[in-house]
Amino acid sequence: MPQASEIAWLIPVFPLIGAVFSGLGLICANKKINNSREIVSISLLSFVGVSAVISYKTLIEQINGYQSVEKLFVWASAGDFTIPMGFVLDPLGSVMLTLVTTITLLVMIYSHGYMAHDKGYVRFFTYLALFSSSMMGLIISPNLLEIYVFWELVGMCSYLLVGFWYDRDGAANAAQKAFVVNRVGDFGLLLGILGLFWATKSFDFNEIALGVAQSVSENSLPVWAALLLCFLVFLGPMAKSAQFPLHVWLPDAMEGPTPISALIHAATMVAAGIFLVARLQPLYSLFPSIQFIIALVGTITCFLGASIALTQMDLKKGLAYSTVSQLGYMMLAMGCGAPVAGIFHLITHACFKAMLFLGSGSVIHAMEEVVGHQPVLAQDMRLMGGLRKKMPFTSTTFLIGCVAISGIPPLAGFWSKDEILGNAFISFPAFWFVGFLTAGMTAFYMFRLYFLTFEGDFKGGNKELQKELLLASKINIEEDEHEEEHGSLHESPWSMTFPLVFLAVPSVIIGFMGFPWDSKFANLLDPEEALIAIESFELKEFLPLAIASVFIASIGITIAYQAYFARKINLSILFAQRFPTVNKFLSNKWYLDDINEKLFVKGSRKLAKEVLEVDSKVVDGVVNLTGLVTLGSGEGLKYFETGRAQFYALIVFGGVILLVAIFGFQSPQVT
Repeated sequence: MPQASEIAWLIPVFPLIGAVFSGLGLICANKKINNSREIVSISLLSFVGVSAVISYKTLIEQINGYQSVEKLFVWASAGDFTIPMGFVLDPLGSVMLTLVTTITLLVMIYSHGYMAHDKGYVRFFTYLALFSSSMMGLIISPNLLEIYVFWELVGMCSYLLVGFWYDRDGAANAAQKAFVVNRVGDFGLLLGILGLFWATKSFDFNEIALGVAQSVSENSLPVWAALLLCFLVFLGPMAKSAQFPLHVWLPDAMEGPTPISALIHAATMVAAGIFLVARLQPLYSLFPSIQFIIALVGTITCFLGASIALTQMDLKKGLAYSTVSQLGYMMLAMGCGAPVAGIFHLITHACFKAMLFLGSGSVIHAMEEVVGHQPVLAQDMRLMGGLRKKMPFTSTTFLIGCVAISGIPPLAGFWSKDEILGNAFISFPAFWFVGFLTAGMTAFYMFRLYFLTFEGDFKGGNKELQKELLLASKINIEEDEHEEEHGSLHESPWSMTFPLVFLAVPSVIIGFMGFPWDSKFANLLDPEEALIAIESFELKEFLPLAIASVFIASIGITIAYQAYFARKINLSILFAQRFPTVNKFLSNKWYLDDINEKLFVKGSRKLAKEVLEVDSKVVDGVVNLTGLVTLGSGEGLKYFETGRAQFYALIVFGGVILLVAIFGFQSPQVT
């Protein structure tokens, strides 16, 4: 029986087969397939389950020391030029595959309850299977060219899922925004890939790094060109992983169904960018200036996401900006030359962020019973409060997620985030300080979300507040009174609560795999780095940073408690009224959406109108003039086509006389 690592290529194939069959069924027998929704969902769940089993076996093999596997075949060739394709399975790939398959399985189980009454149930599951297959294919890709193929498939699936409710303007616009912003990054990625191939004649990660190093040392490739190519490739991860300034698509992607929000934020699209930067570490480590840029972008993103999350009232958008901030931490780790720390935080973050998003979906599902199927109301925390008593499983798991992401020991977020901050303290102390402040902000806004949602008094039955929020959102107020009140709130079905409880376990204990004095995770991904870390670890250096991190997180939690639970602090008076400009700046998301609207959206429309003017007046004018000249000359010449030989002879004779006269006039006189 072959080793699981040798048949890892089957991992993305199984979900793909399921997606193809269900997709063809929707095309050929739409009504019949939609009536068999449970059979389809179980089938797709089974396909992903098989992939998960193989992924778990590959991880066990890698933990037990099984050698990495790489199998290639020639996909295309012309003379000496060949394009290899295949798959590679190493410790990093096995960890990522296990993460993706696990989160996908849980999201599918959750979706059975969340999307139960949606008419697009089968279509949603088909998209989920295709999305997960694309991400799995990206993970096992052995070179940049194959990664780019799956990279675009991931982008396509995210477009389909974000715009799943395409009949809603918000969802359709969000899908277009995600597509356009990612095309900007992907264009840079494509240029970078082609440039690196031109410089090294290879798409392989390690061969590219060796080739660039050799070319730079031999002066056959200017340093500035190498830096430009590295930055162009980095544009792809900047967009996919929502790094400043290409982060603007991710919060708007919350217009899609909540399960897909959990999948995008935890294990697929945003993880793809971090994963690619980790794969390209051999290349980026050659140029400290590129690593500085990566760290700088990560730091800005980290602070930006946290600062905007401070003022959000939409539950899902608050979590979305939280993801932006945490992705900034991961990118900071990559820039510090600590990819293991970045991937470790990616894994821990996936567990508690998936749980938080699925928990928010559970809350929204319950809120819709009270305020109706109006996302603006169902997701607004000003209408929530007091849900803990009605939703014990959701509230408990959400609280665990808040503690984990805040970096409170011994939960997972503490170990992974502190490892990043420790590396930043050594490499870029200024960036460490920003990350340190962000840790306090993270604790504050996460517990702000928790207290507003689950504690205090329920405000969902306030009709005046509902109308006020709808009016502020510029939504037409329909004259229908919702009879259901607070008593109709209830816990979500088991299909939605089971994934929450399951994810709560790794959110608590998975951090133990990354003890800085004995990191099992680092030992799996990079044994040499793990050995160096163990030998260089000193408790007197670790404790001050760890204590400081916990201290500032505790301050954030305390302020949130006093402001939103105990109600002893009025932040509206202390901050919003005292610093209205800053509050407005954060509430308007640093005005980045407004800048994009004026500079790019309206600017591109203005440019398009000018191009249209040139096309209609200049290009069309030349074409029309040519047609008129042809028409006029034809109209004139048709009178000379009489069919009479005597007339043609007369014209020839006249022409000869005219030529003789002209040349005779120009001839010099003979004296």
